[in-house]
Amino acid sequence: MQSDPIIRLAVRADLSDIVRLLTDDDLGRSRENSDGPLADCYTVAFAAIERDPNNEFAVMEQDGIIVGCLQLTFIPGLSRQGATRAQIESVRVASSLRGLGLGRRLFEWAIARAREKNCGLVQLTTDKARAEAHRFYESLGFAASHEGMKLALQCSTN
Repeated sequence: MQSDPIIRLAVRADLSDIVRLLTDDDLGRSRENSDGPLADCYTVAFAAIERDPNNEFAVMEQDGIIVGCLQLTFIPGLSRQGATRAQIESVRVASSLRGLGLGRRLFEWAIARAREKNCGLVQLTTDKARAEAHRFYESLGFAASHEGMKLALQCSTN
């Protein structure tokens, strides 16, 4: 029998497992690299997240195995009468465990954290190709109220 999963802030030792989760779908496999030794870019990015008080990377652990993750960023703003927004990114649940309610638990945790930080809004972006994810987010009460746009930049990795 599996134990109840716990959600906690990620630590450096979780990084390889997090990257493995990020590659655990078709889109992730095309964007991430979990082959061989962990690329330095992930270590640098994780260190930046750890240093930033407005960023949290959470993992869901079950029986000692990382089975889910997400990043939560708190964005202070002037719009909506100075409301802080909570932005959710990098959401993953191990593909073998999807449909068991683990993603819902991750989001409940993230929304509770947003409330603790007195956020006025929780938002996320999702790839248009992720139809199942869209249905999941809508079941949580999220509405596709805006059209998102992105501009990819070439960045150096010093």
